[in-house]
Amino acid sequence: MKIELRTDNEVSDASCKASTGKTLTEWFAWIDQEQSGKGRRDAIQALYDATGRGKDVWWPTVIWVEYEKSKGIVKKDGLAEGFNICSTKTIAASVDDCYNAFVGSAKEGDAYSDSGGNQGTWTRLRPGKDARIAWQTAGVETPTQVDVAFADKGKGKTGVTLMHQRIQTPEESDGVRRAWAEYFDSMKTKLEG
Repeated sequence: MKIELRTDNEVSDASCKASTGKTLTEWFAWIDQEQSGKGRRDAIQALYDATGRGKDVWWPTVIWVEYEKSKGIVKKDGLAEGFNICSTKTIAASVDDCYNAFVGSAKEGDAYSDSGGNQGTWTRLRPGKDARIAWQTAGVETPTQVDVAFADKGKGKTGVTLMHQRIQTPEESDGVRRAWAEYFDSMKTKLEG
């Protein structure tokens, strides 16, 4: 899976102001004043509402991640929470077929690698339910985590939900989001053939 490390938008005070009406610095001051002591989820939701961007999650999330970076907010492992992306797809195939298309013959502890140079380790495999990969995007030093769940939607359809977590840069986040969408489109086409 080829991941192009580029953002959908430039991350700068000027581009933020053009899109949201305020610079990153102005949003940081707003967060300090209006969202002090609130958790990540509530603060990002408040940013969605304040930016007036509706369902556009790009700028509110980027503002919050850049805010955390500016404040040095990190988890116990020394990394920021970063970006978390979600990719979903409903595929007209059985749960087992979808699971097998994603996992193949892998076993827990096996190495993961793909044609795009991404690597990792399969850390959890529950056939017909879910899979987890300790993930390393090609060209990126910081590891991330990928969780994929498979749910029977009835009438021969499966819901596939992927969460890719702890992504540290907008370039990787946007690249990974685009690549997973393409991957699941391809998987859908192959399985629904």
